[in-house]
Amino acid sequence: MRPVSWTWTDRIPSGALTVIPGREGIGKSLTLAWLTAQITQGVLPGRHHGNPRPVIYAATEDSWAHTIGPRLHAAGADLDLVYRVDVQHDGGIDALTLPRDCTALGHEIRRLGVALLAADPLLSLIHSGIDTHRDRDLRTALEPLVTMADRTGCAVVGLAHFNKSANPDALNLITGSRAFSAVARAVIAIARDDDADDGSCVMSQAKNNLGRLDLPSLRYTVESVEIPTDEGPAHVGKLTITGQSDRSVADILGEAGGGGDREDRTERAECADWLTAYLTSQGGEAAREDVLKAARAAGFAEATLKRARTRAKVTTSRAGFPATSLWRLDLHHAP
Repeated sequence: MRPVSWTWTDRIPSGALTVIPGREGIGKSLTLAWLTAQITQGVLPGRHHGNPRPVIYAATEDSWAHTIGPRLHAAGADLDLVYRVDVQHDGGIDALTLPRDCTALGHEIRRLGVALLAADPLLSLIHSGIDTHRDRDLRTALEPLVTMADRTGCAVVGLAHFNKSANPDALNLITGSRAFSAVARAVIAIARDDDADDGSCVMSQAKNNLGRLDLPSLRYTVESVEIPTDEGPAHVGKLTITGQSDRSVADILGEAGGGGDREDRTERAECADWLTAYLTSQGGEAAREDVLKAARAAGFAEATLKRARTRAKVTTSRAGFPATSLWRLDLHHAP
């Protein structure tokens, strides 16, 4: 019997598979670049904090020279600790393929002391002869990968795409067989928050078999940054986590699936206007309990108030002893 070790405290377990699903164009690959940078810098909260460790980055869809390398550089990764993986096979160079290369991959992970195998995307590593829509077939590739991760203690984090259905459950939206979410011990779903004026996205723990599921959702933004190259400047995206989010991915998917009709949005807008006026009257901040009490008196439900908080650009903090949650309005940037 062993305790669970966490590569990212309470979110990404070591020695297990974690899947990060989401739709196109919302920063999934940038999330993986951010994780790589955090681990190679030794700053990610978890077992490797204070101890920079190598990462094996397995990517097939993007160019290393034009996309992956610049993204990792922009994220602040120590590129001397990032390994690109190719496989010598039948006298030539081939891409990493599951389950064929699991044993050799495990040897390299041990030899290099790798803390993270980043798969961008996970689906591209599966052997072309395996039907990824059949649960039993897909498990023949994923289960050897999970066994290798368990034996080496390396965290495996793979990106996945959402399908086009309107299901509000992130686990049911992952393209391919249900085995992707079933074999994974943790799933961190991400989605764009259309109600956020800054275009930010949200990441939430959709599954956590080895730890807590009541973790706070996190909010992040993506900005374009310029990096120098020998041939002139290049522009790539960079992900920045801005703090916690009262809205979860489940909230966002539920609204996109039909829960967010025009009447709901109108009520949310009215609640945001009320919240701005209320906090302004209180000097810009108030205790969370006072806000909830006043909102109920004004006829707004707590769920509506939480969604309106993002729209009104209200931040939260804790102060005092015992700690009290404060809702604060930036009076210079209020809508």
